[in-house]
Amino acid sequence: MSKVLIVSDSHGLTKELEELKKKLAGEVDLMIHCGDSELPFDHQAISGFVTVRGNCDYETRYKEDIVQKVGNFNIFVTHGHLYSVKTSLMGLQYRAQELNANIVCFGHSHILGVEQVGDILYINPGSLRLPRRRHERTYVVLEMIEENISLQVFDFDQGEIMSLRQNFLLPKK
Repeated sequence: MSKVLIVSDSHGLTKELEELKKKLAGEVDLMIHCGDSELPFDHQAISGFVTVRGNCDYETRYKEDIVQKVGNFNIFVTHGHLYSVKTSLMGLQYRAQELNANIVCFGHSHILGVEQVGDILYINPGSLRLPRRRHERTYVVLEMIEENISLQVFDFDQGEIMSLRQNFLLPKK
């Protein structure tokens, strides 16, 4: 079993990232930040996160895309601005297929969303600072066992949003 924390678009927040790290220490195997942290690469608040560069990140040491292997899954992490995610998932889909990824984590739109298309699961954890279409400041936790994925959405201020809990079945890569 593996657990993954996914956050995005924290836009300069540090206290919230530190609190999540402290709260989930020892519980998660991987912490992902999908960009627009607006923090220096070596800032303490972002340390420990696998982080990509967003359109508001001017730190050049962040990579545009990262692929992380976790258990049976290849996770493709990007911010999304280079793939026009505000209009379609098509660009992400093509890139995920090229990278043999079955989970795609991205941000940019600040809109919480989860969708499985074929053998690929797309996750936008929303925004810790400036959520759109919802008032909650959200993040996601995945629990992965074999091909099974349990997804939980959390409001930073109120805890898990139980009605958004979902399960997915993805084939091994």
